[in-house]
Amino acid sequence: MKLYDGGRAPNPRRVRIFLTEKGIEVPLVPVDMGAMGHRSPEVASRNPLRRLPVLELDDGTVITESVAICRYFEETHPEPPLFGTGAVGKAKVEMWQRRMELNFLSAVASAFRHLHPAMKEWEIPQIAEWGEANKPKALDFLAFLDSELADREFIASDTFSIADITGMIGIDFMKPARIAVPDECANVRRWYATVASRPSAAA
Repeated sequence: MKLYDGGRAPNPRRVRIFLTEKGIEVPLVPVDMGAMGHRSPEVASRNPLRRLPVLELDDGTVITESVAICRYFEETHPEPPLFGTGAVGKAKVEMWQRRMELNFLSAVASAFRHLHPAMKEWEIPQIAEWGEANKPKALDFLAFLDSELADREFIASDTFSIADITGMIGIDFMKPARIAVPDECANVRRWYATVASRPSAAA
């Protein structure tokens, strides 16, 4: 088994944090995304979409997409549960994971990819107007999240989950996207301080 890893990029990091929370060690194959290593034949032959991370199992099976990789490890190493427990718990984690990915991380990523000069060769065409349009989307969602976090410690419940990992990745990605967490989002700031202090955050 080996994991083709993209360093500090959001999705590879999301899987590494998940693995650290699980206490799982997987051999990493470092890929230099800055040098377009994710477009190399080695990666493209395993993922024609040329995206990272890519998990290759011992039997040659290839799994791509960060949440799909995390789900594989949730099934093979169920403790501690990071996708929730019980029908309601699992549904809530799924709901919030999807919200964090589609409404927040995606908006932050769009702002970064369409505005940062370093992404000019990655995002073709790079549309500045679309990048700017996504900044308020991310901030609007943070305001919503702030109200939700008023009565619980973590995003989906009082237990840390993959939704928190995705949320933390999104907050960290706001810096290169040049978006600031509003001062009035006190609950978001409290939550972020909690999750960012976990050892896995350094993965």
